[in-house]
Amino acid sequence: MAAEYWRVSDVPQIWLTYDELAALMDCDPARARGAAAAIRLDRRKSRDGHTRAKLTPALAEAFLQGILRQHLEREIAACAGDLRALRERMAAPSDALPRLRSAIAG
Repeated sequence: MAAEYWRVSDVPQIWLTYDELAALMDCDPARARGAAAAIRLDRRKSRDGHTRAKLTPALAEAFLQGILRQHLEREIAACAGDLRALRERMAAPSDALPRLRSAIAG
């Protein structure tokens, strides 16, 4: 769903540390901090001592899409592994085939 279709009340509040925001923005934490200040993200110091920035709806969507993409990539890799294993099992000679032939030949 594109960001323009979100109502502000529909978007969950997502608060990221500068390290997490840097990963989202593909930059270092100092640049993420500068970007958070430049675009006036709400920022608060958490009880754990880390400052977190509240994502805008557009950034929240990008963050959630990134999580979804990682999940799908892991699922696809797992399925590909299963398919490779099945292909190897099907290509391997079977012990049952000679027994089946001798049973048919009687």
